[in-house]
Amino acid sequence: MSELKSGFAAIIGRPNVGKSTLMNHLIGQKIAITSDRPQTTRNRIQTVYTDDRGQIIFVDTPGFLRKAGNRLGEYMMEVSAGTLADADVVLWLIEPSSYIGEGDREIAAALKKVKTPVILVINKIDTVKKEQLLGIIDSWKDLCAFAEIVPVSGLKEKNLDDLTDVVFRYLPEGPLLFDEETLTDQPLRDIASEIIREKALLCLKEEVPHGIAVTIEKYTQRDDGLTEIQASVICERDSHKGIVIGKGGAMLKRIGTLARREIEELTGGKVFLKLFVKVRRDWRDNELLLTNYGYHRKKNV
Repeated sequence: MSELKSGFAAIIGRPNVGKSTLMNHLIGQKIAITSDRPQTTRNRIQTVYTDDRGQIIFVDTPGFLRKAGNRLGEYMMEVSAGTLADADVVLWLIEPSSYIGEGDREIAAALKKVKTPVILVINKIDTVKKEQLLGIIDSWKDLCAFAEIVPVSGLKEKNLDDLTDVVFRYLPEGPLLFDEETLTDQPLRDIASEIIREKALLCLKEEVPHGIAVTIEKYTQRDDGLTEIQASVICERDSHKGIVIGKGGAMLKRIGTLARREIEELTGGKVFLKLFVKVRRDWRDNELLLTNYGYHRKKNV
């Protein structure tokens, strides 16, 4: 029997290339939140894939930002850079286009400074014709010294087995790092917080979501199986608070209903979810509030 392999695979790329969607489909369960808005992922999120070959710990990171507009942006850039340093293999996710923009060239420059094997993952191949793929691969293949180039579709689950085969090829030998049943190192209360934020991203207008955080004030699993959650949606402006609440509380109710249903699917039981809305002006530039809301550097970098 061959030796087990275990290690960390960092998933990087520009915002909105499908990193979280790919990771969720690789492990077969939704852990990381997804949306079509940039900067959806703010923290480093780990999920665990285990089979008879060993264990891959996929690390989803914030999209590489060209510049930080506030301290939250600086934090996200530090998380991405720190993840590169810790990884055994890097999966660089791109969209299926022959055009290489300045943002991708900056990622390539950063990758040239690390000795970690880099796998170029061309995502969303379901959106292009097969004959276009060869031209796309040809455009990108010399940008970095890629160990492998793997075309996939995270959403349609195309070639995901090929991708895990390739990742295992570059992992070091070693014992399992997590229990075989583990899917993530994220506590349920943290996942619930992110689900609420995802539903806010889904429901709200574009000018509001970047200024939103979610904090869990109470998370109790009762003996009768009911999970009680009280959470606060944090926004930066009084005008934003009105948008989050909506006319007659309709928007907040919609966010809460969508979040509650998904948390119930995750926990397998009934959930009582109570949402509040609070204004904390310019929290994205406040170091203390960033730490309170879970964006603290020591935890992630």
